[in-house]
Amino acid sequence: MAMLSFGGIDVSKDRLDITVLPDEQCSSVSNDAAGWAELVEQLRGSSITAIGVEASGGYERGVVRALLAAGMSVRQINPFKLRQFAKASGTLAKNDRLDARMIASFVAIMPTRPAQRQAPMIEQLAAMLTVRRQLSDQKVATENASRLLEGAMLQRLSRRRVAGLTADIDLLDQRLVEIVTADAALAHRFRLLTSMPGVGAVLGCTLIALLPELGQMSRKQVAALVGLAPYDFDSGKLKGRRCIWGGRARVRHVLYMAALSASNWNPALKAFHDRLAATGKKPKVVIVAVMRKMITTLNAMLRDGTAWVDRYSGRRSATTAR
Repeated sequence: MAMLSFGGIDVSKDRLDITVLPDEQCSSVSNDAAGWAELVEQLRGSSITAIGVEASGGYERGVVRALLAAGMSVRQINPFKLRQFAKASGTLAKNDRLDARMIASFVAIMPTRPAQRQAPMIEQLAAMLTVRRQLSDQKVATENASRLLEGAMLQRLSRRRVAGLTADIDLLDQRLVEIVTADAALAHRFRLLTSMPGVGAVLGCTLIALLPELGQMSRKQVAALVGLAPYDFDSGKLKGRRCIWGGRARVRHVLYMAALSASNWNPALKAFHDRLAATGKKPKVVIVAVMRKMITTLNAMLRDGTAWVDRYSGRRSATTAR
């Protein structure tokens, strides 16, 4: 019986270090189109079950696309989990070759989710959402700093910068909606998502681009994937406080802002929020519960093809009826 092989790729700006286990085959190629083609040709000669690639600030995108296009099974590895795995394995040293070997070991031992090829439109949406988040962070930082500025000139410069950032964010918001509504399938998902009061264009586009699995999972799975599933913290007689952990932070951050709005303006979610608050639940626990309620309901809406008003009135939507 042939032994399974697993690959690990450590990514840097200019180079890719590769290790294949259990044969301990090590190599390196340049992190460019020529290097990706060489890597694909090199790995085709091995019957590799899965190839792990550590997320590296975007430098991994090209090689992941090349491997997926070649029909290989790719796993994108969370750097935090990988470092914890290395420490648990007793590997305290860190260099590119060691990292590549550790990635291969991680893929061989730990359960991982295969990466999926994304349509260029989805990748474009994800890139624009990243820039939007960066601009929003800069705007908040500028507004906070402006409160301490003295002098008319400094305040004027700060206001000008905030106005410029606001204009850029508005332009991105407009372009996000244009991209989504230009595609029939994405436009349908967008209409269903934004039919829920409290779900705006930004959250709708975020869920389409960064949570494409929405509508294909169970309630527990989608809550865990977004990082809204409460985990036990018990030992013996100790009954610790349940906490959420992990998940897709970028989705969770946008969902948090939407939940704040929905808790005030969505009648069903406001009643849910107020009922929990009346039982003495802490405000943060209540808002997390609202977030979990929102994402599980949106998951069901996409699964059933049912808009918010149809779901809560008991009618079938026109799309579902067809």
